[in-house]
Amino acid sequence: MTRSVAIIGGGQVAAVAARTLRRRGFDGAITVIGDEPHLPYQRPPLSKGFLQGREQSGDLILIDEPWCSDNAVDLRIGVAVTGLDAFSRRVGLADGSSVRADSVLFATGGRPRVLPGITSERVVYLRTIDHAIRVRDTLQPGSRLITVGGGFIGAEIAASAHIAGADVTMIEMLDVPLKRALGHELGEVCAQIHRDHGVTVLTGEFVESVRDVTDGVVVRTAAGREVEGDLVVVGVGIEPNAEIAATANVSVDNGIVVDEFCRTSVDGIFAAGDVANHDHPVFGARVRVEHFDNANRQAAAAAMSIMGRRAAYDNVHWFWSDQYEFNLQYAGHAPVWTQAVIRGSVTARSFTVFYLQDGVVKGAFAIDRGEEIVWAKELIAARATPDPAKLADEDLDLEGLVPLT
Repeated sequence: MTRSVAIIGGGQVAAVAARTLRRRGFDGAITVIGDEPHLPYQRPPLSKGFLQGREQSGDLILIDEPWCSDNAVDLRIGVAVTGLDAFSRRVGLADGSSVRADSVLFATGGRPRVLPGITSERVVYLRTIDHAIRVRDTLQPGSRLITVGGGFIGAEIAASAHIAGADVTMIEMLDVPLKRALGHELGEVCAQIHRDHGVTVLTGEFVESVRDVTDGVVVRTAAGREVEGDLVVVGVGIEPNAEIAATANVSVDNGIVVDEFCRTSVDGIFAAGDVANHDHPVFGARVRVEHFDNANRQAAAAAMSIMGRRAAYDNVHWFWSDQYEFNLQYAGHAPVWTQAVIRGSVTARSFTVFYLQDGVVKGAFAIDRGEEIVWAKELIAARATPDPAKLADEDLDLEGLVPLT
């Protein structure tokens, strides 16, 4: 029986797991260990409201010291974990101390992928609040920001910087941003939104070097193009922080391998969030997801598993992105598809596209149609095979296409 829990990581997953344990009646010891010198905080606003100055550091806090005191949670921040003895489930810390627990939850998230060979101090990888503060302090009317990466995070950074008054250039290695997730046509729609707002979007370009100059940096691409700026912000994805798990002989493959109950290959050790490579019942595949909603829901599922109240984690993944006046949402998991069905008007930038694999709805992307994404999630969860013509027909209610159970 679990009487003590150690949570390695001090972010979204750690905070939600600790809250869930207490709310669900767990009365054993809980220790949360984070290597950042900050209280657990939300990361999504770092590229949105926080970067634009609409939110401050205090607005992002998930659990604070009074809450931890009231709920008997031992919060240890600013201290790194150095190792884990999987047999005894003893967690070693950089300050020389250790924490012994019956169950251990890895909530270690990920670290930014870096540009190889780039050492300039004017290159920032937006992952922590300290990174975001540095970028925000640079943004002002007339400042020059170069973003590398045109995915959802890179695009949010570009949009926020433009809103703050900066002159923005986005460099993307694919011929259109978001091509792998959305396809060429809709990736081009997203690129054009940025161009319409004055962002310079360079596609099919690889960063070859970054050179410091007196008043900033010069980014040179493999094609020989040079772009001058005050700061470079890179958003090209993350790598899972799974090294400590690997050294503890926990199975690792593109993250920490977990089953549908967030259990790892070692009894008493769990993982959730960006670091977890999850066996997803709906998609019949392993999926590692780097999104806020998944971190929230999977953290709660892991907490329930730790308490012995196991239910398969089968939530359909969902995330959103605010860019300028547009709200973008995506649901599901469709790395490949055989048909894309569009409902609405791409030209008017008000549509939902459904990605089908052999007739089964696997994913959906929408601009300013959040209500349709709600039903898209239901279709995906049900492994629905609706008539494509009905999906595209705006006179038909999507709810009516969800199979009755």
